[in-house]
Amino acid sequence: MEIFAIIGLGNPGDEYDHTRHNAGFDTLDILADELGVRYWKNECGALCAHVQWHGLELILAKPQSFMNRSGGPVAQIVKKYDVDLSHIVIIHDELDIPSGSIKVKSGGGLAGHNGLKSIADKLQNRDWTRIRIGIGRPPGRMDVVDYVLRAPKGEQLEEFKAAQRLGADAVLYYLENGLTKAQGEFN
Repeated sequence: MEIFAIIGLGNPGDEYDHTRHNAGFDTLDILADELGVRYWKNECGALCAHVQWHGLELILAKPQSFMNRSGGPVAQIVKKYDVDLSHIVIIHDELDIPSGSIKVKSGGGLAGHNGLKSIADKLQNRDWTRIRIGIGRPPGRMDVVDYVLRAPKGEQLEEFKAAQRLGADAVLYYLENGLTKAQGEFN
């Protein structure tokens, strides 16, 4: 049975719940609910759930090492379960995509995202699939760090939730139909 690691990026701790930077965690939670996950366990430095779906073994994981050190837990999961690098899907927030939108991508640049840099450094590879949850740029002169570590409100919250729902749908669509079709459907 083919194994896929679906990794949602975020920061552990109540103070980071539902912030823009935790878009990966929130999107993975939506996906886990849809797949009927009821149990998460601590392993490899992440909260992990295992589920079978359409003949695939899926490892859903939320690294608990803080965003900037996500690579450690991801590398541990890849090693423990012998996950092919082409079977890694990383879900993360993306400043360069408008709030409410998503994009599916494989490989390429990391757009200054420290979580992605950590993963690329630990795996010595960038050829994994990414589900990029758009959060848009901060308004005016607001500091990027302050912006990503805040929870959106009002209309922005609705856009954020819509993007997360799309992101969860995109993961399953990608697994069933491949990268090219997923990009055509969601980009």
